[in-house]
Amino acid sequence: MRGRLNWRVATITDARWETSSARTLVLDVPEWPGHLPGQHVDIRLTAEDGYSAQRSYSIASAWQPGGTVELTVQRLEDGEVSPYLCDVVTKGDQLELRGPVGGWFVWREKQPAPVLLVAGGSGVVPLMAMIRARGLARGRQPFRLIYSVRTPADACYAEELQRRVRDDPGLDVRFVYTRKTPADWPSPPKRIDVATLNTYGWPPDFQPDCFVCGPTAFVETAADILVALGHDPKRIRTERFGGA
Repeated sequence: MRGRLNWRVATITDARWETSSARTLVLDVPEWPGHLPGQHVDIRLTAEDGYSAQRSYSIASAWQPGGTVELTVQRLEDGEVSPYLCDVVTKGDQLELRGPVGGWFVWREKQPAPVLLVAGGSGVVPLMAMIRARGLARGRQPFRLIYSVRTPADACYAEELQRRVRDDPGLDVRFVYTRKTPADWPSPPKRIDVATLNTYGWPPDFQPDCFVCGPTAFVETAADILVALGHDPKRIRTERFGGA
């Protein structure tokens, strides 16, 4: 992807709320070279006095020629960039964007192995790009997503995930609620633990490709559990979220 680190001017063509604090921006990016699910972009904001702030955001959309780029941004109240992207920008506004970036935390359609996705909070964004790419390609690789959120209201893409479980054969989704569960949920709130990954993940003997994304402590805990359960560390790829 030549020229992928050039700054480009992207235009917001649409925006929608995923939750009360997470917003998806749909961007038209001229001469976009395409991207792989799991890659991210850099966004740069520059004030009138010349001060600039730059943050990285995972791409939420699967790539289609001539298509748009979608970013889902989680607002952090003390952040410099995310409050602006969530609460200020609107359709027709322009942003400076650079990417795509990253080549390790990516899933490729030609990878035949089963896939285990483990997400904490907004760490679901690049994993959603993988799910969407699989759906677009009508992939046959079995996918399992284990998605940890505080409450049902904090789950991004909840309706789409429900639809995809119904319509995309081989996709399974398991939610883990850490603070509040749905009224009919069979267990109390909990964090992802050994029992969760052992019950709802793939057995190590299946040699799945594992992608873990979320806050640092979450990622380290989940990855350590996977290794303890017998998964090959070389097949566990992690991405930590930070910054705002």
